Order: sequence, then structure tokens, then C-alpha cells
Amino acid sequence: MLSPRFINQLEAGTGNVSIAGLARVAAALGRSTHELIPPVEDDRSVPAEIWRLVSSCSDHELRDLHQWLEARNGESRPRFLALIGLRGAGKSTIGPALAKRLKTDFVEIDKLVENAAGLSLSEIFATHGETYYRELERESVIHLFSGSKGCVLVPGGSVVNDPESWGLIKRRCFTVWLHATPEEFMKRMRRQGDLRPMQGRPSAMEELKALLVRREPLYAESQLKIKTTGKSPRAVVDTILKEVVRLV
Repeated sequence: MLSPRFINQLEAGTGNVSIAGLARVAAALGRSTHELIPPVEDDRSVPAEIWRLVSSCSDHELRDLHQWLEARNGESRPRFLALIGLRGAGKSTIGPALAKRLKTDFVEIDKLVENAAGLSLSEIFATHGETYYRELERESVIHLFSGSKGCVLVPGGSVVNDPESWGLIKRRCFTVWLHATPEEFMKRMRRQGDLRPMQGRPSAMEELKALLVRREPLYAESQLKIKTTGKSPRAVVDTILKEVVRLV
């Protein structure tokens, strides 16, 4: 973990960072180590010129370049694929099935958060609040990308509310928004035995619709939107795989 004092020293240009420390800084920023080491001004070699061109690219341009390079090298699928959506979207059902088809790992970010805290999510929120949860969520995402070669990952539905975590996921993952109607969300939660959204709250459906209105513009930043209402998990997985191959 990077201490606030160390970060302040780096920003002020007074910190003396080791290669290992530089790697941690790069992971925290969602970048590779070489991106933090610019070439000297008079270096006109091809790698140096490429570094300068890449460093001026936007996130969207970098994603396009990454996909082109992967396709050129025969890698037709992204290493990290993130399923985005509300609770009840089917992420925990579709995720493992998709990971199995892709022959990769399945990771739930909230499980990493619980392991890091030694507490359940409800205990984290009750004891420490949302700010602590966001910090652990952010650290879990950073550690996953720095230590994993690839996976299908599922963050919590509210990850889009944290610009840093959501921005990192968008940079590193092929993002898929699992969309459903409010009625379908409620039906799935009842079927799974999750009655928390309805208990003692007659306005639960209206609250859910309002939540969707707030989050949908952020979910829509995903690279792919899949409508899951009326579709089996297998059909959704088939659609995702077909679209991923087509888009990358």
C-alpha cells in the first residue's frame, strides 16, 4: 500500500522510488511501469517516438490500439472481462459460466473486499461505512489487475459511483452491461430469496426505477450492452462471446 506521505513526496519530486515502488505506483494508476519513465529529450529511436505517441493518446485511443495489437498477435479475446449491472442482473450466474467458456478465472470484487476486511459486506458498512468500503474496493481492483493474468470479474453494482475504480475497470477490461427491466430485477431477487429490497418498503419498485435512472448513464459507458430479460443464462453467455469476438 502506498502511504499518503510517500505519494506527496512523489508529487513534489522529492521522493526516491525503487523499481518495486514504481511498479506499485503504476498499478495504482492503472498504468504500466514504462509509461512512468519518459525517454530523454534527444532520444529519437523508434521506441522513444512510440512512447511519445502513446503517452498522448486518450483512453479510447489506447483501448483501440490495445485491441489492434491483440488481434495482430492472434489474441482475439480480452484478458479481463467485467460484468456490470445492478444486483439481480445475473452477474454471479453468468460470470462463472462465461469464465468456464473462456477458460479463465471468475472473481467477485466484493469477495476480495470481504477477505481484506475480515468482515461481511453488511458488517463493513455497519462498522466502517461506505468510505472504507470504497477504499477496500479500489485497492482490491488495483491488486487484481497487478497480480492476475486475466479473468472474468464482477464488481458491485455501485462501482460506477466511484470514478477511480470505474475508470480503472474501463481502462483494463472489456466491459459488459447486463441490462434488465426493474420488474425482472425484482423477480430474480425474489427467486433467489433476497427480499431485502422489498421488506417494509412499499415504494421499493419506485426506488429501484429511480436507482436505474441515476446509474444507467454510467452503465452505458460499458463497451457492450446485453439485454437479459427473457433470456436464459446460456443464451446470455453465447451472446456475450459472439459480440466480444465480433467487437475486438
